[in-house]
Amino acid sequence: MKTLVKTITGLFAFIIVSVMALPTLLHNLGLHPEYHGEKHSAVGKRALVITTSHAILNAAGETTGKKTGVMASEMTHPYYTFLDAGMQVDVASIKGGEIPVDPDTLKFMIKSPEDDRFLKDPDLQAKVKNSLRIDDIDFTLYDTVFMAGGWGAAYDMGYSDVLGQKISEAYFGNPDTIIGSVCHGALGLINATDDQGNPIIRGRAITGVTDKQVKELGIEVTPMHPETELRKVGVNFESQTAFLDFFATHVSVDAEQRFVTGQNQNSGLEAAHKIVEILAKR
Repeated sequence: MKTLVKTITGLFAFIIVSVMALPTLLHNLGLHPEYHGEKHSAVGKRALVITTSHAILNAAGETTGKKTGVMASEMTHPYYTFLDAGMQVDVASIKGGEIPVDPDTLKFMIKSPEDDRFLKDPDLQAKVKNSLRIDDIDFTLYDTVFMAGGWGAAYDMGYSDVLGQKISEAYFGNPDTIIGSVCHGALGLINATDDQGNPIIRGRAITGVTDKQVKELGIEVTPMHPETELRKVGVNFESQTAFLDFFATHVSVDAEQRFVTGQNQNSGLEAAHKIVEILAKR
């Protein structure tokens, strides 16, 4: 009996230790890499972080499903990078109002230090609770416009004509505006066109979450997949791969330095720092 008790106790202890070690293990494999590059100041500049308004992971025609939304870190990483660089940061969404934050991305094994900061930050929580509606914003007033991803973005960012129009206005209306995105946020770029109706990202170095990662995570129910849609509009799609693309990371900067895009949830932090670096040097 004593041997059995010791065995069970040891097994429980092993399970507890293994679970507690999960965040460190995932981080070491590549999830949410730290930024070790030079940090820059962009005091006086303005940033707009845009998210999805879609809250349900559902198939076409369905109205119920698992809760989703913006991946927390894909919003918090750029937000705090811009804020800590001295920028004024506004938060908007496709429909405005409360932003759905994917609850799975705030679980202890997935969430990042910036996510913990968000959970204790009444200012950002208020901005998330009462986000601006993109229809009501003049994008040309911002030095950078950054689109966060998450599964929810697959349902509204690539379908929003308003977002496409606003991105076009930012690009053509303010030659200094840098347009950024991470993961599914890149879908917000596909409807941005010039006055001839040509996609403004055609021929540019752009990245977003890969089809491989979508397939590996088994979430192919979403109506749009960034790599597929970006290739359709003729971008020079860039990416890195890993044994699982969930642990890969890559940031693309086009030759004009007007578009800075991150491949997946691991890439938003570096992408945001790159934007601040470009702004600081102008």
